[in-house]
Amino acid sequence: MHTSSKIFLEQTNTNPDIAVILGSGLTNFFDQQDITKEIPYTDLPDFPQPTVKGHAGKLVLGNVGEIKTVCMYGRSHIYEGHEPSSLAKPIRVLKDIGCKLLIVTNAAGSLDEKMPAGSLMAISDHINWSGFNPLIGKNYDDYGPRFHDMSDGYHKFYRDQLLDIGKKTNQEIFEGIYCMYSGPNFETPAEINALKIIGGNAVGMSTVPEVLVANHCNLPVIAISVITNLAAGMNKTKLSHKETLDNASLAENNILQLIKNFITEVKINDPTGNN
Repeated sequence: MHTSSKIFLEQTNTNPDIAVILGSGLTNFFDQQDITKEIPYTDLPDFPQPTVKGHAGKLVLGNVGEIKTVCMYGRSHIYEGHEPSSLAKPIRVLKDIGCKLLIVTNAAGSLDEKMPAGSLMAISDHINWSGFNPLIGKNYDDYGPRFHDMSDGYHKFYRDQLLDIGKKTNQEIFEGIYCMYSGPNFETPAEINALKIIGGNAVGMSTVPEVLVANHCNLPVIAISVITNLAAGMNKTKLSHKETLDNASLAENNILQLIKNFITEVKINDPTGNN
C-alpha cells in the first residue's frame, strides 16, 4: 500500500466507493456542505504537484447523495516534466483506499464539426499517440500483470449506464474515440487530419495514462470529455489554454450534474465479473 493511501485512511477512516478526476477548468465538484475532508497534494507524497492553471491540487472526500466519493481536484500531465510512471501512483492510491469505479474527465478538442464546443463525449476507446506509457519499467505484480488487456478499457457496463442517465435527463452525450498527444503545444493541422483518418473523434493531452493504470490494477473506469474547441485547422481562430478553460467552465454544470446523477444511480456490481 502506498504511503498516501495510509495517510488518507488515517485522516478519514473512510473507504470511498467512487473516485472522480477533474480535468482542466472543472473546479467545484462538491457543494461545500457535502465535503468531509480535503487533503492537499503537498501532504500526499505519491501525488505529483500540478503546475497548470485550472488544476487545484487536492484530494477531496465528500458525499454525493449517500455515496462516499473522493475527487482529485486537478491532475498532472506528462508535458509538465513528470516521469510517466509517477502518474500511476495516484490511481493506485484510489485502488488502495477501496474505490470500485473511477470517473475521469478532461477538456478536449473536437475532430468532428457536428460535435462543437460545449458538447460532452463519453470515451469509448483511445489511441495513444503520446509516445509515453506509465506502465513502462518494473511491473508491480501486487497491482496487476505485466501484460494486461485493454479490450474494454472504458468499461462498457458502466458507460452504458452513463448514456442511459444522459437520455433520462435529456443531456446529449456523444460517444467516440479519444486521441492523446503529449503536448504541451496544441496539435498541428496535419496531425489533426491524420487522427481523423485513423478514426479519432477528440484529442487531448491527458486521461490515457490514468486509464491504462486503472485497467492494470482492475479498477473499472469511464471517461467523459468536455469539448472546448474545434481542433487545429478546423476553425479560423488560434487555439489557447484560455479558450479551453473558458469553454470548460461553461460546460461545468452540465458535466458535474451528469456525473452526480450517474453516481447516485449506478449499479456497481458488473454481472460479467469484470470489476
